[in-house]
Amino acid sequence: MSSEKREPLPSGTRLDYYKVHKLIGSGGFSLIYLGEEDDSHDEVAIKEYMPKKFGGRDREGRLTFVNDEARDKFYRGLRLFFLEAKALAMLRHPNIVNVRNCFLDNDTAYLVMDYQPGKNLGRYIKRRKGGLSTRFLMTVFPPLLDALELIHNAQHLHLDIKPGNIHIRPGGRPLLLDFGAVYHLTSEGKKKAQVITPGFSPIEQYRGITKVGPWTDIYAIGASMRTCIEGRPPPTATERHAKDTMVPAVEAFGKHYPRHILEAIDRAMEVDPQKRIQSAALLLKALNRDPSRQRKTG
Repeated sequence: MSSEKREPLPSGTRLDYYKVHKLIGSGGFSLIYLGEEDDSHDEVAIKEYMPKKFGGRDREGRLTFVNDEARDKFYRGLRLFFLEAKALAMLRHPNIVNVRNCFLDNDTAYLVMDYQPGKNLGRYIKRRKGGLSTRFLMTVFPPLLDALELIHNAQHLHLDIKPGNIHIRPGGRPLLLDFGAVYHLTSEGKKKAQVITPGFSPIEQYRGITKVGPWTDIYAIGASMRTCIEGRPPPTATERHAKDTMVPAVEAFGKHYPRHILEAIDRAMEVDPQKRIQSAALLLKALNRDPSRQRKTG
């Protein structure tokens, strides 16, 4: 089903305890609305599972599918979306978007979140053409790593971290968004990735052979940090795997940023998952390292 036929819900639509005001965003798997909660009158963001590849909605509001295979994929994805959304509703962290509710309606699923004013990091980088300051990096990414550690400790992976999924509230306070690709780790930890974002997804997400794990999200954080500096996404992991021509951050940006931060970015972006920084806590430690103190003591 083409994205043109993915009709958004009209303004005034009632969903559970909420009223839809207007469409404010869309992605490959969802439509996002600004809405209002009946009791509190709080503004909320309502995310509707509506993947443009598998299904759509006609003007009468009925779900439509190109064929039976698309219908099957839609409902398989719907089940995963709902189960993971319920699990995510249990996560509470100041830098993870707060999930208020999750419910089924209109033959699909809805995720209700706090609405937060601010700007999208992806658009901000584009507008500034990169060159974001050390202070900005250290305001945004340590809190995100703290949030990521909580997600990983709950046996989840985000698997779609990128500047477009990072929301910057006033004062630089970050929020990690869009858990549409979230994955619950099994004992094997293997997954054929559903979502690939060139430049931010590491090699194990493409191949589905190597294990995914916390280190998979770490690569995406490193790539997001590098994009803040460089102003464009890094080369894809498949290109780097074939022939890595990407200049290390310590060489490319050493005149403008502290060496220990650039080293941490390079270690987070190792092509080989085993050589990469393995956890959010370890990357946070590397970023917070005080080189001057180390020189004195070492």
